[in-house]
Amino acid sequence: MITQKKAVIIGSGIGGIATAVFLAKKGYKVEIFEKNKTPGGRCSQLIKDGHRFDLGATILLMPSIYRKVFSELGVDLDKELEAKSLDPIYRLFFSSGPDFDFTRNEKKMKAQLESVEPGSFQKYKKYINEGYEFFNLSMNQFLNRNYYNLFQFINLKSLKLLIKLKTWITHMSYIRRFFKDDHLQMAFTFQNIYVGQNPYNSPAFFSMLPGAEITEGALFPKGGMHRLVEKLIELATDNGVQFHYSKTVTKIITNGNKTQGIILKDGSKIESDIVVANADLPHIYKDLLNDKKVTNRLKNKNYSCSAIVFHWGLDKVYPQLEHHSVFLNDPYKKGLSSIFKDKSLSENPSFYIHAPVRSDLSAAPQNHDTLSVIVPVAHLDENYKQNWTKLKQTARNAVIKRLEKTGINNIEDHIKFEVCYMPKIWEKNYNVANGSVFGSLGHTIFQMGYFRPHNRHRRIKNLYFAGGSTHPGNGVPLVLLSAKLTTDRILKETMNVNNN
Repeated sequence: MITQKKAVIIGSGIGGIATAVFLAKKGYKVEIFEKNKTPGGRCSQLIKDGHRFDLGATILLMPSIYRKVFSELGVDLDKELEAKSLDPIYRLFFSSGPDFDFTRNEKKMKAQLESVEPGSFQKYKKYINEGYEFFNLSMNQFLNRNYYNLFQFINLKSLKLLIKLKTWITHMSYIRRFFKDDHLQMAFTFQNIYVGQNPYNSPAFFSMLPGAEITEGALFPKGGMHRLVEKLIELATDNGVQFHYSKTVTKIITNGNKTQGIILKDGSKIESDIVVANADLPHIYKDLLNDKKVTNRLKNKNYSCSAIVFHWGLDKVYPQLEHHSVFLNDPYKKGLSSIFKDKSLSENPSFYIHAPVRSDLSAAPQNHDTLSVIVPVAHLDENYKQNWTKLKQTARNAVIKRLEKTGINNIEDHIKFEVCYMPKIWEKNYNVANGSVFGSLGHTIFQMGYFRPHNRHRRIKNLYFAGGSTHPGNGVPLVLLSAKLTTDRILKETMNVNNN
């Protein structure tokens, strides 16, 4: 009689739940242990007085990845998820000059571009085509694969690929080949913030972000992005996965080169054949493995920025705002430098607003509005004097002032309640290192591919990782890929063990 193998998963983020479904479908008995009362990790939601807020991602980008992963889980995403295609994907507001709709409508896009910079439409088409080519190359040859040794990455083929992907030039330097106008350069580079990056320092191949947006579109599920979590939980439950909430894991039990399970805060010991940690890697090594050497090494890594987020329940709807409204303020470079270099926030920061009622009336009571104001800010850094009370007030004042300039007056009189998430809250609630909510470890070229932390422990052979801080990277689409890649590795390695 064959004994059913058991997998314990630490954390119920999207990566953890998706991994659980994959493993359960392959015959594993799977249990998930979550420190919080509710699932989803940074893709959780907040519901207050009839207002619904997505706490993490607010838009479904790169839908081809979602469709692929969910298809492998046995789900037709387009049939199971009632999602609306956003157009415009967002509206851009600049410090001066006309607004700009980031739209897939070629006729409208052409009119906008040509009015700002004559001759720019053809260059735009080339930029988008090249960006989407970078996306396909990255997915097919770079990100959507496991690396088992250095020579799978350091070889002539990979070198040619890195050259093709223009990893040797920054995104801002690259965009200047296509647009001379400062506002157009801003419009097609700010997307780096999705993964917590500075376009002045990140590689040009991240032009794949706007490239994928325009080519594939962007979706918003009815019920918010948390619907993805709910769908995964439904799949997990149907496949026998057990969820344990308010169960904090305090230690991963190790014996030589194997883990035997986990220990919970109440002292309970949970044994398993494999452990998959969906928590942030720095937290795993520091708090669950007590590995000082790797902890110190991870401290020196490059981390993504964080965000101050104001969730507002309003008793009034402001039609000036689209589903996503992005406010890009001058000086652009200085604002980014304040975040990434000075580890602070400028007096005139850029920010974006998520207004889900524009696509889903169920996000707020009738004739009321639900707004999430996301202000990118530095992550927590003990080497800098960071007065977070002051930074919060700076962010809030700047948002109110900027909205008034757009014609959104007296908004404070219509805020029924405010819930604010700060970097320290991200760190406390989700164990994310430095409060780097956009994905913890950054996406530098030396923190990607083989050089990004691997999805299995180097020494402990049955301890695996899934999530944004491991390969292939952060952002919900890559986290879903992480679940698939980690599962592939588990199945390959356990099969090899069984055959030996």
